[in-house]
Amino acid sequence: MMDQKYEALFTPWKIKNCEIKNRIVLTSMGGTDLFGWMEPCHFDKAGAEFIYNVAKNNAGLVLPGCQPVYNPMMGEWLYQNKKMYKDLARWMPKFHATGAKLFVQLTAGFGRSFTISKMMEDLYTNPVLRVVSKPFMNLDKITASASPSPNRWSDKVPSREMTKKEIAEFVDAFAKTAKLLKEAGVDGVEIHAVHEGYLLDQFTLKYVNHRTDEYGGSFENRYRFPVEIVKAIKEACGDDFPVSLRYSVLSKTKGFREGALPGEEYVEAGRDMEESEKAAKYLQDAGYDMLNCDNGTYDAWYWAHPPIYMPENCNLEDVEHIKKFVDIPVVAAGRLDPAVAAESIAEGKLDGAGFARQFLADTEWITKLMKGKEEDIRPCILCHNGCFNMCHYKGVPNDQDLMDSLHLARCAVNAETMQTDKHYIKPAKEPKTVIIIGGGIGGMEAARVLKLRGHKPVIYEKSDRLGGTFIPASAESYKGKLRDLLAWYIKQMKDMNIEVHLNYEVHSIKEFGNLPVIVATGSTPIVLRKVKGYEKMIEACDFLNGKKEVGQKVAVIGGGLTGCEIAYELYLQGKDPVIVEMKNDLVPQKGVCLANSSYLREYFAWKKVPVYLETTLREVHDGKIVCTNKEGQPVEIEVDSVIGAIGYLPAPLAAQDKKDVYFVGDCKKVGNLRSVIWGAYETAMKI
Repeated sequence: MMDQKYEALFTPWKIKNCEIKNRIVLTSMGGTDLFGWMEPCHFDKAGAEFIYNVAKNNAGLVLPGCQPVYNPMMGEWLYQNKKMYKDLARWMPKFHATGAKLFVQLTAGFGRSFTISKMMEDLYTNPVLRVVSKPFMNLDKITASASPSPNRWSDKVPSREMTKKEIAEFVDAFAKTAKLLKEAGVDGVEIHAVHEGYLLDQFTLKYVNHRTDEYGGSFENRYRFPVEIVKAIKEACGDDFPVSLRYSVLSKTKGFREGALPGEEYVEAGRDMEESEKAAKYLQDAGYDMLNCDNGTYDAWYWAHPPIYMPENCNLEDVEHIKKFVDIPVVAAGRLDPAVAAESIAEGKLDGAGFARQFLADTEWITKLMKGKEEDIRPCILCHNGCFNMCHYKGVPNDQDLMDSLHLARCAVNAETMQTDKHYIKPAKEPKTVIIIGGGIGGMEAARVLKLRGHKPVIYEKSDRLGGTFIPASAESYKGKLRDLLAWYIKQMKDMNIEVHLNYEVHSIKEFGNLPVIVATGSTPIVLRKVKGYEKMIEACDFLNGKKEVGQKVAVIGGGLTGCEIAYELYLQGKDPVIVEMKNDLVPQKGVCLANSSYLREYFAWKKVPVYLETTLREVHDGKIVCTNKEGQPVEIEVDSVIGAIGYLPAPLAAQDKKDVYFVGDCKKVGNLRSVIWGAYETAMKI
């Protein structure tokens, strides 16, 4: 039975004349699109299947991924391909049979927030390539903004000012697209967005918009573009057709590429609360029927895409406040706790609860919540490794594989999300007993998939508990969601009756005869043996597991994600961390989303945590370390303790010429949780 504290989430409500069966809203994520994402427009079967699965699992209002009315790839207007609307119309009865309602989110685009990669820099800066690439990727048009401004990701692809003719074309495109969607049976549209520093928001924000025409200057001029859009849609579709607006209550932004962290005192460069109170009512009066709210811009991206470091319900208080100034429904999103959201709805402070990434981790989570099976919900851990791993560090624009750029909405903890074409459970033709050496996440994921296929997995773990290196990886105080994931995996092993042998170290795989073996023995930390006094250093996992105590001032050697997260934990504990990193930026690694890395970089700057970049550790002494800076000069730093977070090396058990041996996780190649889980899934499907 469902816990009564969630009851308010399952009450009906209305947006204009559209009745929604419950208060749970799937908010849009790029990659869950009905008409494709960053590709020629078409009815996307993978996106439709994901949307349908969310709907049939009891979501009330479902918003697919945002659809650019002007496709950045191939320069196609969304209203031009009439066939995909016919395909959508044929699919809508199947969707509506779930009882859910569908609003399609339409976007004017990204402007200066458009994610620039190295390839795009090359296309833009090379005169010949710029001309040749224009028909399929016109960066000059895609990145155009309210006024000339720097791109969030790259200094090499600046944004020019949009012309009034272009603005008019976009307004017209919104109206034409909305009318086609209405005719296809869609319940409403959402305009994206006076939110997150996207193009429409860039027009409203004073630090971006310096125009002197009717789209700049005064409050009314800055908000003219989104107002013209909703009026055009209402004229084309009628006043009864609901139009929602994705809206950031506060920008939480100090300036270009500079956000404001929770609790930080700052001068707002974007929309402050005084303006937001006025803007919310102004946009309502213009015709918007709902505000779907959070905070932030791409310059303060951690508000709209909260990493694990952000507090839960980080946007709720501001959204509850803005509801006082409008009469239309208001939805909040951003690390929202369902129980807290239910309480807010019950008290009339909120109308709808928005969730996004949790649906990627587990499309059935609402159904499980309703059945009182919360412990069976596979949790989102807010890592962004699978869904939004747009990565950025000094001197490098978006460092992301093209495959990830084109297919955003996947999930590190769920290999099947938006990948059922290659990740799906196929029953084994010949069930076998499969030995798994190592009970970390990789070993447990392999066991789970093997069991679902009909095999009999048997885990051998040398320690006294399951989890492997994920135990220390989830140990910091703020990593409750990671501990939830570990608990989920351990519960799966128990519920699926998977045989587990703890305190059993395997020294030779030959003891298992002809049985297939999966080696999931993880990695071993890199030890700086060339550093004088290296034996005085504390290994990161020993610190995280509580095996080694540290003093007040602690040097963390390694400014990658692991080192920065340890330094963050040390600061939260009241310690004085110092970070030493050889490269020219913190978290200079692929796969770590800018929302995550920018939070850590800006947090350390705010708290004045000493950071030594392009600095190499040479000696460790009692009470100090000696380093060398980029000029080759010695740097002495007084510290009480030294933690090594340099990285890890694969530690596989030897195959010993045995057939049917498979390696998964970090023992094969050191990666992240996504590479471990996806690799384990794929390996288990091969046997």
